[in-house]
Amino acid sequence: MKTPRLCALCTLLLLHACGGGGASNSTPGTTLNSGTTTGTTTGTTTGTTTGTTTGTTTGTTTGTTSSSTVADNTLSGTISDLQGAPVAGVNVSLFHHNDNSTISTTTDVNGKYSFPNPSFGQNADFALYAEKSGFGFVPAISNSAAIATKFDFNGLYRTVIRFQTLPTGHVTGANFSALRAGDKLVSVPRTGQSNSYAAGDDGLVKQGVGWPVKRFKDNADGTVTDQLTGLIWLKNASCFPASVWQTALTNANQLAHGQCGLSDGSSAGQWRMPNINELESLVDVSQHSPAISADSGITNVVLNTAYWSSTTYTAGPSNAMSIRFSDGRWINGAESGSPQFDNVKASSNNMLIAVKNGTTGSVKLMATGVFSGPGGNSYGSGDDANLRLGVQFPYPRFVDNANGTVSDTLTGLTWLKQADCINQNWNDALATVNALSNGKCGLTDGSSAGQWRMPNRAEMLSLSDRAPTFPQASYFNGQYQANTSINGPIIFSRFVVSVFYWTSSTSIGDVTQAWTVYSCDFGVYNAPKTNLSYALAVR
Repeated sequence: MKTPRLCALCTLLLLHACGGGGASNSTPGTTLNSGTTTGTTTGTTTGTTTGTTTGTTTGTTTGTTSSSTVADNTLSGTISDLQGAPVAGVNVSLFHHNDNSTISTTTDVNGKYSFPNPSFGQNADFALYAEKSGFGFVPAISNSAAIATKFDFNGLYRTVIRFQTLPTGHVTGANFSALRAGDKLVSVPRTGQSNSYAAGDDGLVKQGVGWPVKRFKDNADGTVTDQLTGLIWLKNASCFPASVWQTALTNANQLAHGQCGLSDGSSAGQWRMPNINELESLVDVSQHSPAISADSGITNVVLNTAYWSSTTYTAGPSNAMSIRFSDGRWINGAESGSPQFDNVKASSNNMLIAVKNGTTGSVKLMATGVFSGPGGNSYGSGDDANLRLGVQFPYPRFVDNANGTVSDTLTGLTWLKQADCINQNWNDALATVNALSNGKCGLTDGSSAGQWRMPNRAEMLSLSDRAPTFPQASYFNGQYQANTSINGPIIFSRFVVSVFYWTSSTSIGDVTQAWTVYSCDFGVYNAPKTNLSYALAVR
């Protein structure tokens, strides 16, 4: 198997701009394309809260905040858990993008906080984020002036409430939902694997949300609805000829009723090129040639050319993520002997299958993590970063349980924290994971053999955050910018860079191979089961 292009250069990229968003960060401590100086900000709640930030000028900014008294000009909100109970003691930070300064306060017993008379001025760019040990937080905004988005803080990608222009007067509704370990915002669906090839594998365990009995519905108007995800797909998968990425992006944006056999009444702007999570959702790992469910109703799937996604490749914006549907393998670079599979935006001629929003399905798809704005980039109207579709990530997303496990508040899955403990061939790694228990691989969680499993393809992919952070393994290790000394909280311990991690899903095109996820780009690639590779464990 050919090592994915660019990822094979991980060692080199660690010394260059692929790590953690490069020089385009907007953060307390580093201005855009600027050096770093230090300042101190002080905010007072019922007592006095003092926080140190790194700003663009040297000096001290003092602001008074109150959780119980509301002034005439305040910015306020409430933080509650998923059951609606208030969460006290949450540190809420108000970051001013114009001068990279921050003030902070904490929520009171009613989960309320406020910033009286923010001293930055009205026409300013603000970002709010929340932090408390043991919790993840996701915006739950009830104010139309704000948006939920990501912000790059020196390579640490926080999900924030952003006011690009702060309204005058009392601004309310800047709310967050708090998530604990075990909470989740999305459920991971099954992969479709139906046959088992070893004890504890995907085909035996069949982990995830089950598919509808009839997953796809032909709408008799040139479209099919996926009742698992709710997405509506163009039925004719070869209506558009193979083209470069920008042409395909434009074709998707301009698709409308009367084209490609459509009689659905749609207009230009309703259709789009799918992001990589949406395109991946079509893959049925029990099928090949094409690797799409037999009842999909999607016709004319081209097998000797990849299909574009609207998600730009993290390590190099000249490439976009793509999938071939002969077997469901992701494409990152020309294959030896198969140069038709490539993902260079300006020169690769790949196919397009367009998608549009439909009704609510059995599952919600998670966002990819890419975004536009400070630290992120869009590369064309209607691309993934521009639209940011899917369920947005909590911040912090992962909760360290201090027992050798970490919990993902996006998916509700619990993972083995030690990422380099298991390094075996596929069958042996499956057996090791199945026997994993308290006392092994750093576990002090009381778990017993049989409670852990090797993640299937969908579960392993669910770990990914495709913000401008590369290699992703380094990000999990707490190294946010590979070419600097900037580091942050460790999510996994010793996640190995530039290696393939097993999934429990077999490649049906060749059952002597299994699907792996590459630790740099988190793309999916098939590998012989006899290879030595690393494995995580999940439950």
